[in-house]
Amino acid sequence: MTHPLQSLFSWWPFLPWSRRDEHALLKANREYFTAFSQDKPLTEYEFVVFDTELTGLNERRDEVVSIGAVRIREMRIDLQNCFYTCIQPNQYVPKSSTLIHRITPCQTEEAPKLETVLPEFVSFCGQALLVGHNIGLDIGFMNRALKKHLGGALHNPCLDTMRLAMLYKESQWENYYDRYNLNVSYTLTDLSKEYGLPLFDEHNALQDAMQTAYLFLFFVHKLHGGKIKTLRDLFLAGRSWRWV
Repeated sequence: MTHPLQSLFSWWPFLPWSRRDEHALLKANREYFTAFSQDKPLTEYEFVVFDTELTGLNERRDEVVSIGAVRIREMRIDLQNCFYTCIQPNQYVPKSSTLIHRITPCQTEEAPKLETVLPEFVSFCGQALLVGHNIGLDIGFMNRALKKHLGGALHNPCLDTMRLAMLYKESQWENYYDRYNLNVSYTLTDLSKEYGLPLFDEHNALQDAMQTAYLFLFFVHKLHGGKIKTLRDLFLAGRSWRWV
């Protein structure tokens, strides 16, 4: 029997009648990270660096229009192991967002819906740790979509390169007043230029993921004088980072 309020709130994904059984991929993901060890050398972990492009920044109203991801194995970027797709959103792609990521409504018309892409993305992430620049935004959109369509969320620990940048800059302060420097930028491009990293086009999900991967490896090698060896070392170096 249809709930009398269901037709009024059919767009809301988290009401009791709209909850889905947890997808087998997400169940396996959750069970793996329940007993996850942080004490192995970093070279024994895999990292998936990912980025999304969106119709806007409102997590309740806006949608994902592209996903890009690249894998890091043995602390090296694996260029043979990338993930990229455009997404057909349920709403018209607004001009304001097209001006940023240059994805036009015509490009999304032939693209797959997000619900058809999600299982492939979950499989790509697998047992890797997730890395992103301001990753809270991207993982928020992805987990909201996963809860709606696959009945669960990713449990992979997340590392934020913006937090790593803050930590690294703090380690370089020479006096008390350096913390009040208002000319510090934490954008992906500005940080990459500052540290002399290869530069990729901005606001393309795959190229932003690649840029973030270079930045992540830079910080891992530079933080604490290169003495970070295990995942726990990395975690302890920045206790305030967001782990999802």
